[in-house]
Amino acid sequence: MTVSVAGKVYVDPAERDRYVAGHQVIVEKARTHPGCLDVVISADPLEPGRVDVFEHWESEEALNAWRAIAPRPAYSAEILDGEVFKHRVSPSGPPFG
Repeated sequence: MTVSVAGKVYVDPAERDRYVAGHQVIVEKARTHPGCLDVVISADPLEPGRVDVFEHWESEEALNAWRAIAPRPAYSAEILDGEVFKHRVSPSGPPFG
């Protein structure tokens, strides 16, 4: 069963781009970690302080193994609000048709 972590966090709009850039090391290393299908931490195009978070893992075990060794961000900011949830996904298939 695959696992997704998805949601949004809000930081001060003046800090958002530094926050995203500071998390680039996490995205780069996660994408090479065994069991990682995808990771994205990106600036939302519509809301100035919003950061979108998406992770997709082959299994809960792969996610937990990553969490045990994940690096700290190079820069972080106070999270003012947000909602990020872990989803256990089964089954999966094409989104259209």
